[in-house]
Amino acid sequence: MLQATGFMASVNAPIAKPRNELTIGQKLEAVFLAEMMKSAGVGDSPESFGGGAGEDQFASFLREAHAREMVRAGGLGLAQHFENAMQKGTG
Repeated sequence: MLQATGFMASVNAPIAKPRNELTIGQKLEAVFLAEMMKSAGVGDSPESFGGGAGEDQFASFLREAHAREMVRAGGLGLAQHFENAMQKGTG
């Protein structure tokens, strides 16, 4: 039997998952947290001395980054519930 070597071996090798990549449940929890922070007004520019339209345009990116870090730090514990619900739905 022939074995792939060199370039072909690297093409056929399984793709390693990055260590800090979030699971699907964690991603859903991060989206939920970002929306909750948006509703709470986190990241809104202040009335005076604000960053203007540019700050408003990029506030969502900051909220999403904060939400992902909150999930990595433990979050609200919703990720496991989301994943359990998805597993029940598939089977």
